[in-house]
Amino acid sequence: MPSHLHTTLSTLLPELDIISDPDTLQSYTSDWTRESPVVPEMVLRPETTEQLSTILTTCNSLKQAVVTQGGLTGLSGGATPQMGEVAISLSKMRGIIELDRKGQTVTVKAGTPLQEIQDAADAAGFRLALDLGARGNCSIGGNLSTNAGGNQVIKYGMAREQVLGLEAVKADGTVISAMNQMLKNNAGYDLKHLFIGSEGSLGIITQCVLRLHPKTRGRQTALCGCENFDSVVALLQQSQAGFGGVSSFEVMWSGFYRYAIDHVEYTRDPLQSAHAYYVLIELEDDGSEHAREHCLEKLASFMEQGLLADVVLAQSERESQDFWNIRDSIAEILGLLAPLANFDIGVPIKHMEEFVKRVERELHARYNNLTLIVFGHLGDGNLHLCASTGKYDDKHKIYSDVYQISADYGATVTAEHGIGMNKKAYLSLTRSEAEINTMRELKRCFDPNNILNRGRIFDV
Repeated sequence: MPSHLHTTLSTLLPELDIISDPDTLQSYTSDWTRESPVVPEMVLRPETTEQLSTILTTCNSLKQAVVTQGGLTGLSGGATPQMGEVAISLSKMRGIIELDRKGQTVTVKAGTPLQEIQDAADAAGFRLALDLGARGNCSIGGNLSTNAGGNQVIKYGMAREQVLGLEAVKADGTVISAMNQMLKNNAGYDLKHLFIGSEGSLGIITQCVLRLHPKTRGRQTALCGCENFDSVVALLQQSQAGFGGVSSFEVMWSGFYRYAIDHVEYTRDPLQSAHAYYVLIELEDDGSEHAREHCLEKLASFMEQGLLADVVLAQSERESQDFWNIRDSIAEILGLLAPLANFDIGVPIKHMEEFVKRVERELHARYNNLTLIVFGHLGDGNLHLCASTGKYDDKHKIYSDVYQISADYGATVTAEHGIGMNKKAYLSLTRSEAEINTMRELKRCFDPNNILNRGRIFDV
């Protein structure tokens, strides 16, 4: 079948970039997790929507399964090939199509790295309100297919909220062009939402129209120490009420903070003493001295109320980056703790403290030499937990243990990374049977031959 596909596509699209060299194919064997890598039968790299349409039309007629790949920064195994699959890389479908200053939108191709879009918006005096640690490598198509979250969800929402329109290609090659550029458009079904968050299982996103926001004039970054979880929650609520411009509220449990400071070379501790929780708050303001004074006054007030045990307000961009380096050190920590179980869980804030304590208690009781670190966006209920004993055999046991605990708290097994292959066994802990069956109906309708990202999220 792959040889026949190669011959057919070479005839239909003689200019198509087809990779079949065994050594080159090694670069397409898995997403960032490196979990269960598989060499794809070949890699197809279209440059246009028309080429992709022809590819899918041909694959659908041959019932050839395909996997879509962007920047391969995913953490759920969704872009990792399965046996017999052909990979479609969107790396050549890259670039800014239009930046509309009057409408405050940017139209881009799906293979464009997130940071490239951020930089284009910044150069034009705007900002894209989507940001995450993999910004330099992840593609916007992958961000939308998993409905990525990131650091600014508390103010701007998930990736879904940044999209006005998109173009996608269905399994049979049909091009769905819904390139709306308006904030309000109630003309029938808003089809873009079927493709956003569906992890490439209903169609492949090729272009999108994104909202832009005016560039922030000023930014204040504070690193805080808190002694209990109630203080952290009160700090969140009073910060939102008192500042009005809270764009990030990142919480690091002491275990994560100390591990980062002790093991990651480029981090340093700017606080004077140890605390149970560390909070990184970022505020957006007009950049005036009055705004900074107001920030200092509110932080002093929080100290007087006992919400904060310590706080440092960044005096420069460099200091702000130093604070963020602690939070962003997770990229290095994951490598240091491997093999590990890496969780992306959504938990109602009212249950969060109890949930973490129970996970800590039960995992420490079951596993020797356990390292457990916890951090999260908190304001949107998203927690990240990393657990490692240094033993690969313990990894999947820990996954099962934590997901079973999460079900008792009305949690979701993934808040922003997606289900992919790695979490589909636990989807029923988060979604009801009726919901999953409805998802299957949509999959069968959009992809009756089940060629698109087969087996991701659920089995049809």
